[in-house]
Parts: sequence; structure tokens; C-alpha cells
Amino acid sequence: MAIWRRFQAALASGVNQKVTRLGLLYTLACVLVALAAFSSANNLLFLILAAMLATLMISGLVSRLSLAGLALDLLLPDHICAKRKLIGRVAIQNEKRWMASFSIHLAGQGQSALPAPMYFPLIPGGARIDQPVEFYFDHRGSYRENSFRFSTRFPFGFAERRINVLLRREVVVYPCIDPQPGFDDLLISLAGEIESYFRGQGSDFYRIRPYEALESARHVDWKATAHTGNLQVREFAREQEQSVTLFLDIDVNDKLWFEHSVDCCAFIAWNLALKGTKLRFCTQRLDVQVPGEGDVYTILKYLATVVPSRGPLPPAFHDRNAFQVVFSLDPRRLAEAGWEISERNIRVLGADYRSAPPVAAN
Repeated sequence: MAIWRRFQAALASGVNQKVTRLGLLYTLACVLVALAAFSSANNLLFLILAAMLATLMISGLVSRLSLAGLALDLLLPDHICAKRKLIGRVAIQNEKRWMASFSIHLAGQGQSALPAPMYFPLIPGGARIDQPVEFYFDHRGSYRENSFRFSTRFPFGFAERRINVLLRREVVVYPCIDPQPGFDDLLISLAGEIESYFRGQGSDFYRIRPYEALESARHVDWKATAHTGNLQVREFAREQEQSVTLFLDIDVNDKLWFEHSVDCCAFIAWNLALKGTKLRFCTQRLDVQVPGEGDVYTILKYLATVVPSRGPLPPAFHDRNAFQVVFSLDPRRLAEAGWEISERNIRVLGADYRSAPPVAAN
């Protein structure tokens, strides 16, 4: 009974077909033999016609049964970034223990990220085939429905039978964290500003540099001053850990700017996290500290699905021990909300940073 139920399920499956050129020629040959048999009443021609029709029916039945009982699974890494090739695995399980599947083609549809069709000459009954494959996701987002298509022309190639498979599994793709034009220059510029900001009055000697106006005279290095003829001061590194706050303004109408800013924000967060920098990431709807409340993947996962959304700006971050990087298309809104964007520890990235790194707001 179990075999009969599987047989009925195979016949009732949503298999569609496309007749091939060989199938058209074979059908035409059947028609010609049928006309000759009925016009001449020759028993031999009737036997040939019966054999040809039986072959056509058996071909359709075998191809449908080859596609029946095939289960598909995708094995992908835990962390996936857009615009970066990755190696995953495709697993196909033949749930028919009594029949093998022959000449199976697997192709992706829509946004399945399968770059090229795959071919399996034989999948034995009850067997599982696990094969590595290269995937590529063009953009960030949540891929909830991944559509694939099994097809076969076995055994005689008269028609190509197809069946669609829909994997209802969510695949979260992070924004691209690879450098894009201008990103490297921006990161180097930010790294210099962050390093400059965190120089202070700690106990660890940092460097000797020229004296600047309004600085305290108690740090003047008289030996270096006598040697150079100009006032020189001793500079020390701050003792506290470097901390950077990233704020992404999601209340925008420019979709192109928003997507570019999301990629840039992900790039900066990833590279700062690799250096061990303490991060705080904020939008109108999220405030998370890394490490502590999550890791850098928490930020990337949020950036994978974030969309422009209206909402009030959060209060200004009056943290003198953190360097702040702000992505906003309208810095005037920040000033109206109480943000002191002219301070030395705030870098505002607006509409001009897409072509070249902006000048620090001083």
C-alpha cells in the first residue's frame, strides 16, 4: 500500500513538461504510422503504432517517477555577505527506495542565488547526494522563499519534465563588507581622526609634537624645545579604551543614498570590530553596544533588513569618551534635536561622502 500511495503521489505531483524537437518528430512519426495503418488496415502497422504509443507513455511515466520523491536541502554558512562568493552545499535526497532517479538537472529560479544549473546523472534509490556549490547573493536582505526546479529528459528525450521546489527557509544576507570606491579612504581618514581624538593626558608617553595655542605649559618639553628652537610638548595617550558610536539616520527619502550608507556603515563597523574597538550602534529604532549586548554580527543582521522609516531622532549622545560617526542626509535635523555637530569628536557623513570623504565637522 505504501508503494501504491507513493505511485499515486508521483502521478499527482505538479509536474509540467516541455516537448522537445525529438518529441515533435516522434509524435509526427506516430501520426504518419497511424494514418498508414488505418488507411491500409495492415496489422503490422497497427503493431508498430501500438509499440510507438506504448514507448511514448512509458517515457512519460518513467520521467515523472524519476522526479518524484526528490527532496532538496541547502547547507549555507551562518554568516553570508552580499556581493561575495561563498561555498555552500546542495543536498538531494531520493526518498524512493525502490527506484533510482536518472539524468536530473537542478536550476535556481528568481533569487535563489544558484549561479549555474547542476547535473546529477544518477541518484540511487534511498541515497543522499551532497555536493559543494558556489553561491552569490547580489544584495542584502532576507530571502524567505528560495525557488528551484528539477528537470529531466530521461529516458528518451521526448519531453523535458519539470517540477518546482520551494524552500521556505529564511536566509539573512548581510550588507557588503568589502571596500567599495571611496570606502578605504574614508576608513583611513576616520582612523586618523579617532586616533587623534583619543590622544590625551594619560600616563603613557605618545609623542613629542609642536606646541598649539592655549595648551598648558606644564607639558612643554624644554630639551626638545632647545634642540629645535620651537616650543615642543610631550603628548600622552588616554588610558580609557577607545569607543566609537555609529549612528545611522533611517528617516530618509533617498533610497540610493540609504543603500550606500548601509554598506558604508557595515564596512566601518566590521573593520573597527576587527581592531577590537568598542562600538555602539544606533538608529531611531535600535541601540546596541558591542561587545556587551551583542557582537558585530548583531549589527550586520540588523543592517541586512533595515529599511527607511520615519521617527524622531534620539537625544544627542553627550559622551566625551566616544568618537561619534553620524550618517545623516540632513545634518540640520541633528542640530534642531540638540546635537552639537560642531564638536571635535563628531564626524557627520552626509550627501557628499559618496564621491569623496567629507571634511571633518569642526
